[in-house]
Amino acid sequence: MNILINDGISEEGEKKLIQSGFKTYTKSIKQEEIIDFINTNNIEVVLVRSATKIRKDIIDSCPKLKIIGRGGVGMDNIDVDYAKSKGINVINTPAASSISVAELVFAHLFSSVRYLHQSNREMPLNGDKDFKKLKKNYSGGTELKGKTLGIVGFGRIGKEVAKIGIAIGMDVIYFDLHSKESEIKLNFFDGSEKVFKMKSIDLSKLLKNSDFITLHVPAQKNYIISAKEFNMMKNGVGIINAARGGTIDENELLKNIHNGKVSFAALDTFENEPLPSLKILMNNNISLSPHIGAATNEAQKRIGIELADQIISIYKR
Repeated sequence: MNILINDGISEEGEKKLIQSGFKTYTKSIKQEEIIDFINTNNIEVVLVRSATKIRKDIIDSCPKLKIIGRGGVGMDNIDVDYAKSKGINVINTPAASSISVAELVFAHLFSSVRYLHQSNREMPLNGDKDFKKLKKNYSGGTELKGKTLGIVGFGRIGKEVAKIGIAIGMDVIYFDLHSKESEIKLNFFDGSEKVFKMKSIDLSKLLKNSDFITLHVPAQKNYIISAKEFNMMKNGVGIINAARGGTIDENELLKNIHNGKVSFAALDTFENEPLPSLKILMNNNISLSPHIGAATNEAQKRIGIELADQIISIYKR
């Protein structure tokens, strides 16, 4: 039972697989060489993250494949339905990285409302000679407490974002096509807990009432946020996308940053990833990170273990 782990896995996850009798190959294979490698080495399981694509050509050319695993949530780099139609198990780890992504959202939020993403660019260059000027420029930040956070998409990650927002005193609202009612449970250091009952509101109402909007949806065929949606928003709104590129029309985003409708954006995912627009990268009002939402040590450990557990379970059937 051979496994190709093409985009990496935690040490804990690989150890669990080896202890269960699997042979693992962890050298990253180029996309164009994957078919030959799978067939030459009798690979039955392929584990990927976002870099490697498992499309119809690989599925058709590798008849011994039994499991395709995605370390993470989104599976837009895998032809899931086609694989399942061929009797291949397709697995992912939807719960493992939720906390990590939610914390990155607030890292961007805290940074952006206090202009840290901008001052961190300028202080090394001009902090010694223009300290007073920079102090004046980056004063007048905003507190998050008491502001309205609108969450678009209320799955596992959206709920974790809500927990943090509630904990710091924000007014949290959400829109979700499927989750019309939800419960959010906060657990505290002393063992106590508090349950909040929430209901989805219309997207238009969320856009009109939110001081900050964060997206947590799967890959989309069409933009969720484009010109029409920007026009509904408050002046000075902040927008965060740590979900998928293509959910926000980046050209419209730039227009609305330029005209002041959007005070800042924070992007962890991009339309043309892995080649983001230079206009996006060079805009001082956009806080940037290179798709690292799930990239914490804790999340990677959970992802590896969760994948291993699912694979072991499938082989025990």
